Amino acid sequence: MVRTLGPCVLLVNLGTPDAPTAKAVRPYLREFLSDRRVVEMHPAVWRPILEGILRVRPADSAKKYRSVWGPTGSPLLHFTAEQARRVGAALSGQSEVRYAMRYGSRSIPEALDQIMAEGYRQLLVVPLYPQYSATTSATVADEVYRWGLEARNQFDLRILRAFAKDPGYIAAVVAAIEATWAEKGRPDFAAGDKLILSFHGIPQAMADAGDPYPQEARLTSALIQQQLGLADGHMLHTYQSTFGPAAWLKPATIDTVKALGVRGTRRVDVVCPGFVSDCLETLEEINILNRETFIEAGGKEFHYIPWGNDRDVWVEALTRIVRDNLAGWL
Repeated sequence: MVRTLGPCVLLVNLGTPDAPTAKAVRPYLREFLSDRRVVEMHPAVWRPILEGILRVRPADSAKKYRSVWGPTGSPLLHFTAEQARRVGAALSGQSEVRYAMRYGSRSIPEALDQIMAEGYRQLLVVPLYPQYSATTSATVADEVYRWGLEARNQFDLRILRAFAKDPGYIAAVVAAIEATWAEKGRPDFAAGDKLILSFHGIPQAMADAGDPYPQEARLTSALIQQQLGLADGHMLHTYQSTFGPAAWLKPATIDTVKALGVRGTRRVDVVCPGFVSDCLETLEEINILNRETFIEAGGKEFHYIPWGNDRDVWVEALTRIVRDNLAGWL
């Protein structure tokens, strides 16, 4: 008698170098920055520029990674693994849950090979990006489809597009903000304090060409503002992690916190709704670099608000998102 397995879920995040060293960062950056979804410049033009970047940037990036590397290694890897473990426990007996990274170790092809070899034929792929972008969600799908081009056997396949307006996701972000305010006091918005929602940026040209990311990020911000009951002006929507000389979505988070500090704003609270796991972009860029920028510009109080990771309200929301997208298979 042939044993029939249930569906398998594959959670996918961006990726991380194996160690906070230039030697480990270099191949990771090479793979990431060679993706035509990430840098749309023609390879013949981009390749020599990339080689120049790879001579300098890995050492600088490694130093930043060391500032956030924990006892369990990469925070993004740790929390992605924990999310997979806890969602898997919640779906025990119904679905297997695994995780993979788009770039670096624990790759999507490796995970798909293993899942297929174990006999699973129904597969739900969940890119862990709340807002859709060709630079993130689409490149996960690309990698899954590339694997399929070479595979003799195929999955009954579903790929989650995004979850920018999912009520559980919005509630998880709001709950983290409200918990911080309960602990540290609510910002004095009447006196000029601000809540900043910082999203990863993309080049403006990509948005102009039809990438829906800025609209989905704005939708998320509007829903969070509505849930918190904040008046216009009390919450700001910004973009971080710009790269290169091209124009990116604005306003930039770091420019915003600097301007607020110069203006005499006493307090800013920053949350990053587009990052379901803490990583270099939240722990170093926001909680170190942006904090220093705000304080040096004259600000007094800076709070970075983590919201996802292994927090119960987020894991419960992710479990429901997964369960809903397994409908008909369970």
